[in-house]
Amino acid sequence: MSSTQDRPTVLIAGAGPTGLVLALSLARRGIPVRLIDQAEAAGDQSRAMAVQARTLEFYQQFGFADEVIASGVKMERVHLREGGDSSSKGFEVLSVTFRDLGKGLSPYPFALAFPQDDHQRLLVAKLQDAGVEVEWGTKLTDFDQDGASITARLEHGDNRTEQVRAEYLCGCDGAHSTVRETLKLGFVGGTYPQLYYVADVQIEGGFERDLFLNLGVKTLAILLPVRSRGVQRLIGLVPSEVDTGADLSFEELRPHVEPLIGKRVTQVNWFATYRVHHRVADHFQVGRAFICGDAGHVHSPVGGQGMNTGIGDAINLGWKLAMVARRRAAPTLLESYEAERIPFARTLVATTDRAFTQFVSGGLKGEAIRRFFIPLVFTLGTKFELGRHALFGMVSQIRISYEHGPLAFGKAGHVEGGERLPWIASDGIDNFAPLVSLDWQGHVYGDASSDLIAACEQLHLPVHIMAWSERAHEAGLEKDAFCLVRPDGYIAVATSGTVAASALEKYVTERGLRFSN
Repeated sequence: MSSTQDRPTVLIAGAGPTGLVLALSLARRGIPVRLIDQAEAAGDQSRAMAVQARTLEFYQQFGFADEVIASGVKMERVHLREGGDSSSKGFEVLSVTFRDLGKGLSPYPFALAFPQDDHQRLLVAKLQDAGVEVEWGTKLTDFDQDGASITARLEHGDNRTEQVRAEYLCGCDGAHSTVRETLKLGFVGGTYPQLYYVADVQIEGGFERDLFLNLGVKTLAILLPVRSRGVQRLIGLVPSEVDTGADLSFEELRPHVEPLIGKRVTQVNWFATYRVHHRVADHFQVGRAFICGDAGHVHSPVGGQGMNTGIGDAINLGWKLAMVARRRAAPTLLESYEAERIPFARTLVATTDRAFTQFVSGGLKGEAIRRFFIPLVFTLGTKFELGRHALFGMVSQIRISYEHGPLAFGKAGHVEGGERLPWIASDGIDNFAPLVSLDWQGHVYGDASSDLIAACEQLHLPVHIMAWSERAHEAGLEKDAFCLVRPDGYIAVATSGTVAASALEKYVTERGLRFSN
């Protein structure tokens, strides 16, 4: 039996964090959306853990960052340890607070541990508040498209089939994406030969809220908090002498793990082994179909970047789909999604590939890297403010930039079009506060000319004029300069105040943008 429902604007396949954030981004902007997932219910495993500062900044725009933080565990300090074998425990090389790393750069100078299952349930509830229910037990079987729409075939858990038409289809359906495979997109990369383990455990001595990076002679292990009720996550490399190809238990790894982390594991709640893939799809868009998250890129989980990158995809694509659907921009705006996100995905995968290969390489070279080179780089990198800020910027994703993308224009001071709007909080001003509008806006730090104000009024563009401050100067902004800020908090135009009005008008005209319905 088949049926056809009312046509949504966007059909999203996959209700993990990426699909949920994309659906929420669209629903908050009034775009009709259907979100399906072939699972019968939300997951109950805490796979992805780290919620980075940039993701929390996006959630601040949605209005629930504080709720996410209250539900997770702040990891405000990272410890680097080395050594540890069957005859001796490892020892701490150094520790540094995330607040030292990210002070003044973000409202959230820490990493947050928030289990994916709890994270997913929170996003499902927020989506329900926006009037959208996840359609569990509903599988996308295939689809085709023409110049006007997508026609998708769905299969429900009760064996009912359905054909649905939508203007756009977004595949947030994981590494084995039906959307990507139907589009016949290449997924170039490979699989590392090393075996990894992941476990949720309890440890002797009580709950640890910090992040511990433990480097051994032939292995490594990361220990971080999972849930505030006392569960820790262990992620590590299985030593080659233990990787026999047969199924492993934690008990076989215990003699290698406990000396390395310097703690006894008292209870194992969950344990699994896996191998790491590194792949990026050839394209993120074909016509009216898009892919996001693991459907487009997979890589090592070390560094906590995967889920946050998928959420970044969703944020980038969501406002653009909404602009086009509301006829506030030409369909060509959607081409900027791939142009902006695929270079970052390729760079991220290549960077984590190089770092991962060095981390797990065998022989004397690998041992030297883990035991000497990495501690040295970490020590020198955290000793000076420039190094601390660089490390935080890389891990937190606040340094992601689209300055070479098609939507970036101009430079004012040290700030360029395509960069994330620098966070300015001083004298009672928080320049991130207006971003809750989820829409375009102008920012001026200092004085705005009458020509600029008139141009903004004519274009129906809200403009926020904020007092010039030392903090604005430190962030690289130019006094009296104008920034056109995108709905995702990135700068589209950065230009001197003297030519701001003409630059704004030219930018809007060339890209066919409208700032009101």
